[in-house]
Amino acid sequence: MDKATQANQAQLGGTVLSQQIAIRLLKEMQGGVFKGCSRLPAEVDLASQLGVSRTVIRDALSELEREGYVERVRGIGTVVNARIVALSNRLDQKFEYSAMIRAAGHESHADRVSIQQIFADSHLSQMLDIPNGDPVLVIRKRVFADDIPVIYSVDYLPMALFPADSAHQLDFAQPIFDLLSEVSGLTVHSTITHVNAVLGDQNVRQILQVPSHEALLLMEEQSFCRLAKPVMYSLSYYTNFFDFTILRKKF
Repeated sequence: MDKATQANQAQLGGTVLSQQIAIRLLKEMQGGVFKGCSRLPAEVDLASQLGVSRTVIRDALSELEREGYVERVRGIGTVVNARIVALSNRLDQKFEYSAMIRAAGHESHADRVSIQQIFADSHLSQMLDIPNGDPVLVIRKRVFADDIPVIYSVDYLPMALFPADSAHQLDFAQPIFDLLSEVSGLTVHSTITHVNAVLGDQNVRQILQVPSHEALLLMEEQSFCRLAKPVMYSLSYYTNFFDFTILRKKF
């Protein structure tokens, strides 16, 4: 392995580690040792406590600052924005809906899971960055919070992401992000989401048991792994079970 490859891998590994530390620090601010704290310890102290370098801590804090959870002020330190830390279901961040349902104190499970293979038309070719006619896996399922149907999703994934002839044997009832990581070694790092209030077709409304006067929230999403590679195109219909929040920052 040449030096350039080693350096690239080290950089990628460091980025992943800083993201893990950022997630850990956020959990500690939400309900752990830093809950209720107005400031986080100094970088050198955090590095010692968590067993990582100051560079990793600095990168993790930068990510938390970009997301609005903290503000680093010269001469004061890392100030915690308790109101932002306490927000749930932030629509401006990527999320996995099963984890969001569990965080709200409900059990998540899925039914009506169907798997279909189709071939990419011009729209899917553009969304998934694959040639026209390439095989695409379509996963449809209904998601519950306890015994309440709350989401109906349709996910489109390139068949090439999965081992040959085994895709139909996979458990697509589990969170799709987890399955991608487990089977394909891919982590979704960013998502472009278009949000619309829609009635939805009658079939979707019946599946979600939505009253005639209620709209659905449609999220049309294109999900990317590293190097800006699209790995999934999704249409997800949400009921009013969810109460989303958006943090808007002026830079």
